[in-house]
Amino acid sequence: MDNIPNKDEFYAKLKSQLQDTAMWPTEYLYKFIVQTEKSKIEHVEVIFDNMGAVINTKESSNGKYTSVSVSVKMKNPDHVIEKYKEVGEKIEGVISL
Repeated sequence: MDNIPNKDEFYAKLKSQLQDTAMWPTEYLYKFIVQTEKSKIEHVEVIFDNMGAVINTKESSNGKYTSVSVSVKMKNPDHVIEKYKEVGEKIEGVISL
């Protein structure tokens, strides 16, 4: 998400949408795209470690990228955004969907 021109505005809008569309705590589904490198995939897994997350991966047809889906119970919209920021800061080239 580092390629977003105004991250603060983006996260404020996301927080508002999350508050309006879910009862918290709730199950939240993160989707990330990373280059197919074992270390990057494992780094996503480490970020969500000890949270009871269910993590699924699927490699692209050409094997260059891997989709990482993380389903995890989150406390509130702020907690969801914290994890997006953590992934974006710690994993180079990640795309958050």
